[in-house]
Amino acid sequence: MAAARDLAPEELPPAVLGELLALPRPQVLKVLFAALCHHDPQVRWRAVSAMGPVVADLARQDLEAARVVMRRLMWSLNDESGGIGWGAPEAMAECLVHHPGLAEEYSHILVSFMREDGFFLEYPPLQRGLMWGLGRLAATRPGLLRKKGADHYLLPYLDSSDPEVRGLAARALGLLGAAAARPSLEKLSGQPEPVIFYQHGRLLRTTVGELAGEALDRLPERRYSSAPASKPFSSP
Repeated sequence: MAAARDLAPEELPPAVLGELLALPRPQVLKVLFAALCHHDPQVRWRAVSAMGPVVADLARQDLEAARVVMRRLMWSLNDESGGIGWGAPEAMAECLVHHPGLAEEYSHILVSFMREDGFFLEYPPLQRGLMWGLGRLAATRPGLLRKKGADHYLLPYLDSSDPEVRGLAARALGLLGAAAARPSLEKLSGQPEPVIFYQHGRLLRTTVGELAGEALDRLPERRYSSAPASKPFSSP
């Protein structure tokens, strides 16, 4: 299976993280924002991983300054920003994983990126990042996402034309224990399209079918009635 340790944090080496936290926050954040757009995927994902603990540490010292960072990530996904917002959904999710207060405040925004009556993300590469982010948060704060209706809004992504979106949506739904997704996940379980996603500091190669199969394994068991079948009524 591609994902063996879903609940383990996406941590940077402690020495590297310690060096980042020792530097002035504006300097570190400037570098991390730039790295989110880097051409090397390993650099981009390391920036995502670093953004979480750096912004969480900032929030513990100055919550409003951390909110400014979150709003900057949100703004980068807005058409008016003039950019595309590469890495923004992933970085937002990583921040919410590392700080419960930010998670309470901003998890509904992450969910709203799936909603056509919200801040819907149409571009498939951004949807991939969103699906990854929702899976990342589902692994650590599933109850919060369920409360925001994330499982309901995730279901349509299982029919996406983009295999990475389908696979990562399946993974998120499995982590949420979304029993309503079972029929669609069963249909996906044989799909061989490749999916590459980041976990535990590595880019992992798997398939849509493997992710759907793992999601099915996480769903609660079906319950069947043990009551005996009723007998037809007959008059004495």
